[in-house]
Amino acid sequence: MTNSPIPTNCLVVVATGAEAKLYRNIGGEDGIKLRAESTINPKNLSSEGPSGSYVADSSPKETDEATFSKQLAHHLYSLASTGGFDSLVLAADPDSLGEMRPLLHKEVTDKIVLEMSKTLTNSSIKDIERMIQNN
Repeated sequence: MTNSPIPTNCLVVVATGAEAKLYRNIGGEDGIKLRAESTINPKNLSSEGPSGSYVADSSPKETDEATFSKQLAHHLYSLASTGGFDSLVLAADPDSLGEMRPLLHKEVTDKIVLEMSKTLTNSSIKDIERMIQNN
């Protein structure tokens, strides 16, 4: 029997600058078992814009990804502040994770139990479970 490093009911977010997939750990002490919950896609990118400092020579794609990182950070804060999760695994590609980190509210960062700088959005649930278990 293996002890899971991730608590039962932990929210697992797998993201890139173009989408985020949310999973819930329904496994117990015998290991991680993820259940897909939802997918978050960017909204109103042209009218919202990124947060923080803006690099003038950013491509439209980079600007959209930065804007989505801001949207995802706000979404996670909304979930955290309404009791949507007690613990969080955050896995995102390095650029998105870098954009998101300074935007995450303390209420969210206090709940992070594992952070992974990896692109996993096209990975199967079994592969994501294995990557989390091995970290």
